[in-house]
Amino acid sequence: MQLVGAIITLIGSIFLFLGALGVFRMPDVFNRIQAGTKATTLGTMLFLIGITIGHTDVVPTLKIIILILFILFTNPLSSHALARAAHYIKTPLAEETVRDDLAKDEDRKEP
Repeated sequence: MQLVGAIITLIGSIFLFLGALGVFRMPDVFNRIQAGTKATTLGTMLFLIGITIGHTDVVPTLKIIILILFILFTNPLSSHALARAAHYIKTPLAEETVRDDLAKDEDRKEP
């Protein structure tokens, strides 16, 4: 079981690395938030699952499940709040951006 746990932990580490690379490579704040959030959420969950599988005698499984649920709920919510705040202060989009649906919604709300 330690080998399976090590493989899952390695896959989680790869996702975490790819998330960091995505934050470095993306052109604007909104793409960076999206790349970082998706990869780090999955990477952290896989990392914790791998640790739980590989070290069943040391790591309490209930605590890991609670951590995974906490990350699963809070990571997307916090990134959404950051993206809304960045859009609210009119952070510029990348030149490649084709559409901004949130700007259309904000235009309709103003009288």
